[in-house]
Amino acid sequence: MKNLYIALSFVAISASVFAQNKDTKAADKLFSRYEYVSAAKEYQKLVDNGKGDGYVYKQLADTYYNMFNTTEASTWYAKATESSQDAETYFRYAQMLKANGKYEEANKQMNKFASMVPNDLRAKAFKENPNYVPKILGKGVSYTVNSLPVSSDKSDFGAVMYDNTLYFTSARNGARKNYGWNDEPFLDVYTSTMGDSGTFSEASTLTSVNSKFHDGPVTISTDGNTMYFSSDSFREGLFEKDKVNKLKLGKNNLYVATKSGDTWTNIKPLPFNSKDYSLSNPSLSRDGKTLYFSSNMPGSLGGVDIWKVSVNGDSYGAPENLGNKVNTEGNESFPFIADDNSTLYFASSGKQGLGGYDVYQIDLAKGSEAVNMGKPVNTEKDDFAFTFNKAKNLGFLSSNRNGNDDIFSATPICGVDLLVVVTNAKTGEILSNAKVAILDDKKNVIATETSNDKGEVNFRVECDKPYSIQASKDGFEGNVFPVAKSKGPTAKIDAALQPIDVIVTPTEIILKPIYFEFDKSNITQEGAFELDKLVQVMKNNDKLVIYAKSHTDRRGSDNYNMSLSERRAQATVQYVISKGIPAERISGKGFGESEPKVACDKCTEEEHSQNRRSEFLIVK
Repeated sequence: MKNLYIALSFVAISASVFAQNKDTKAADKLFSRYEYVSAAKEYQKLVDNGKGDGYVYKQLADTYYNMFNTTEASTWYAKATESSQDAETYFRYAQMLKANGKYEEANKQMNKFASMVPNDLRAKAFKENPNYVPKILGKGVSYTVNSLPVSSDKSDFGAVMYDNTLYFTSARNGARKNYGWNDEPFLDVYTSTMGDSGTFSEASTLTSVNSKFHDGPVTISTDGNTMYFSSDSFREGLFEKDKVNKLKLGKNNLYVATKSGDTWTNIKPLPFNSKDYSLSNPSLSRDGKTLYFSSNMPGSLGGVDIWKVSVNGDSYGAPENLGNKVNTEGNESFPFIADDNSTLYFASSGKQGLGGYDVYQIDLAKGSEAVNMGKPVNTEKDDFAFTFNKAKNLGFLSSNRNGNDDIFSATPICGVDLLVVVTNAKTGEILSNAKVAILDDKKNVIATETSNDKGEVNFRVECDKPYSIQASKDGFEGNVFPVAKSKGPTAKIDAALQPIDVIVTPTEIILKPIYFEFDKSNITQEGAFELDKLVQVMKNNDKLVIYAKSHTDRRGSDNYNMSLSERRAQATVQYVISKGIPAERISGKGFGESEPKVACDKCTEEEHSQNRRSEFLIVK
């Protein structure tokens, strides 16, 4: 039923080699009246009687498309495209295939679409990035999504919370006349109250707003005294007469109401309403100065676009289209402007997504590109009407992922966007192509990335957990940088690396101690950072040949220490070779405790540490 607020009055019969005729008249009339359930039955009768052709198949597919029956729509689009069709039919076919997870087949249809309308923004986006799905699926999970018990067995969508009251739109009122689009009752605005435990009360109708027509969704001002809502244009007597089909065609329009006690009164249409186009899905900025909405008014890039209009008391500016960073030649709808008056959430069928409609967010102040919110906010089905209550730290989402338009909660997973910037500690110069790893508090490597041309690497980490960053680059000393616990939403680590400056004598390369874990011979990260200095020196002097000597302290038996030091010497040699140094340029041997640096009987910890060392002698 959300299609009523996305595509009402925008469905047109596209050009085809086939056309309407006397056989299709009854079905076409039902289709033009948006009575898709009945229309589908009539078109099916034509197919069953051997009167199916490209036109009938396309109309049958479109009826199921408008009801979001993806399986049936895909079946009939497949039949329709056996003959030549308009570009939009191939696009819709691709959308239905995606909704069933058939991305490879969807790409074939998108290629046909793009070849027919190469200048379409959707076609350009596809050609630039045809294999975009893995990138969306690879996004980190930012929300936990759960069904809300306020949903019914009918269409429920457009939920938004103000204070403790959830407002949403529903077709559950069985006392109402059914609407032919999908044979559900007309839409009403409902409310439900969230208790202290997070549970919701039984939903009740907002009688002071509801009419005998479709009503909702709504948006409410920060002070709670002004409501904007969608309703049929019949409410103000605006409609067009279709004499052929004996039909009055209304539009979606916007209305404003003021609160008086517990009721909404003084309902007025907005001055830019029209019988020639629709306006719906309002969202008022928290400062009350801007109203966002969706419309197919003149100036739209596609079927339905997202617009805004300035609000100054009872007066309004001229509506402004949000442009091609938001809108496409497809449909964009269900805008929601966040508390910061800058972050806009909206649904789009024209941008690259996982299914029919996906939810996107964009920072209007920065002019950045719109970003797909990924799973689980988006699925292969229709996902739309994302709203967020900052005070409750709780979002709401509408989706037909379970087969019907239902309402879901979207709880943010506490995370921190960590920015690491790698620089030269001496000059401040940005270091690109540095290796940057993030480790948890147990020193497990979570991810490893390479710094970009700005020296940046981004990680998404959990709140209230300590991490560490390991950064390294040829010619620089590797280092470890602690990441303190944080609640986010952002944190920055300046990873300044010292240029390698190694002491080289005529006989020896002097490094800091190469540390090993107790009773182990594997190279630690700290040890690797120090050995990288040796590697760098050997790369800079390609004739240099090194002999590595490994020593232990006097604790442990002679034989054990000799064996341990030998293993450590060979681990050191293998590490250097692994960095691209030829094997003939480095060798090593363990000497156990046989060559102490400090001769002592009862050695102190400091003396033990001096004896537990590695030496790198220059052979030639």
